[in-house]
Amino acid sequence: MNMKESPMAKTRCLDPVVLNLWHPLGALIELPVDTVVDTVLLEERLSLAVGLDGAVAVWQSCPDFAAGDKIDVAAVSKSLPAKVAYGYLWASLGSPPDELFHIPEYDEADRRRLNAATFGVNVSAPRAIENFLDMGHFPYVHTDILGVEPHTEVKEYDVDISVERDEILATRCRFFQPLASSASETGAEVEYIYRVPHPYCSVLYKSSPVDDARYDVIAVFMQPLSQESVRAHMMLCILDEDNEDKVIKRFQQTIFGQDKPILENQFPKRLPLDPRAETPIRADKSAIAYRRWLSQKDVRYGVIPASN
Repeated sequence: MNMKESPMAKTRCLDPVVLNLWHPLGALIELPVDTVVDTVLLEERLSLAVGLDGAVAVWQSCPDFAAGDKIDVAAVSKSLPAKVAYGYLWASLGSPPDELFHIPEYDEADRRRLNAATFGVNVSAPRAIENFLDMGHFPYVHTDILGVEPHTEVKEYDVDISVERDEILATRCRFFQPLASSASETGAEVEYIYRVPHPYCSVLYKSSPVDDARYDVIAVFMQPLSQESVRAHMMLCILDEDNEDKVIKRFQQTIFGQDKPILENQFPKRLPLDPRAETPIRADKSAIAYRRWLSQKDVRYGVIPASN
């Protein structure tokens, strides 16, 4: 069965910056083969399918194919830009760049590469990314895991908005953690590097408890369902030969499960970009840089733009 040719539906999202981004739709390993799956991106209903040969197709949903239908991916004649990267299927409603941001560690053969979880969260994608950058909440939200009193100080760190790389980089981030990962045996001061290479995605490099010279990689890829709701895909690319996948996943699911109610109680749910909207503290250096970067890029979806 071939999909009928039809004009592209008008999108509800009017933000050209966001429309032209790549967005994650799901972990490839969790998608059924040759079967239609429905999802939502930027308030648009999409359908997707993965072929036996690994080929992928994404299209705006129509009556020709329904969720659960068996399908030949090659039969999809009116598809959106789609690609596979870091174990996920990505798509765009606009004209995305040829390449996605690079995570070189993903190609290292000795790493465990997992989708730790996909969480639905009633908050905007920028709010969720800002929370991921915040070390100050560790002792209070992730008590006895990522932080503990009296170790509450966020030490001085560096933040750079790189025009050349078009991303934010926070370095020299250090925090004492009682249980930094599923591979940790004792508490230790952990070094972090935060990257924000995409308005709705962040990549965390975290000193590995099993190799002092290397970092574990934890990324969150936000799929914006609407301006105030997301699916958060958590990608792990870590050094851990001892623990089973379910143990590693459970650790990260516990962390995100603690963050979810905090995120959903944020008000407003969209991220204010006006620097006067919320009082900054030193721990918010990354958040301040992130808001400034979104303003510079003229991102408007999921945010409250600064008034002129």
